[in-house]
Amino acid sequence: MNHDTYLNDYLAEILKSAHNVAVVGASTNDHRPSHWISGFLLGKGYRVFPVNPAHAGGTILGQRVYASLSDIPEPIDLVDVFRRSDQLDQIVDEVLTMTPHPKAIWCQLGVRDDAAAARAEAAGIKVVMNRALVSEYPLVYELTHAPHHGPAHAA
Repeated sequence: MNHDTYLNDYLAEILKSAHNVAVVGASTNDHRPSHWISGFLLGKGYRVFPVNPAHAGGTILGQRVYASLSDIPEPIDLVDVFRRSDQLDQIVDEVLTMTPHPKAIWCQLGVRDDAAAARAEAAGIKVVMNRALVSEYPLVYELTHAPHHGPAHAA
């Protein structure tokens, strides 16, 4: 897949169908994007599973922190990545060991590794790279609040 551009429907469907989101690189620092994106997701009704080995066993925004993706005891729909591009290959390795596989991997701004993405896609996992999830969230609203095109009602 070409990761230079994405169709709005592709992005919206990933965000709309996800319920359990693992945030890899979650931070306890409320000035870090991974922290406030976790809060944003919680506020939108997602279940958030922070992943950060340095804070495993603690909490971020009231959510238990896990050392790795494999430690999360529930199926994950979306893996939201806040790590450097050079770590994406290792993250995909871990994602591919998860059963069931997540539906998608979302890599935040600046995070891109086309070879790692191709491996995930070969396993049927959708991938978004170098995109801010919070900037794309309005697409979910548009998808779920599309005007109905039924018959017009007389006044």
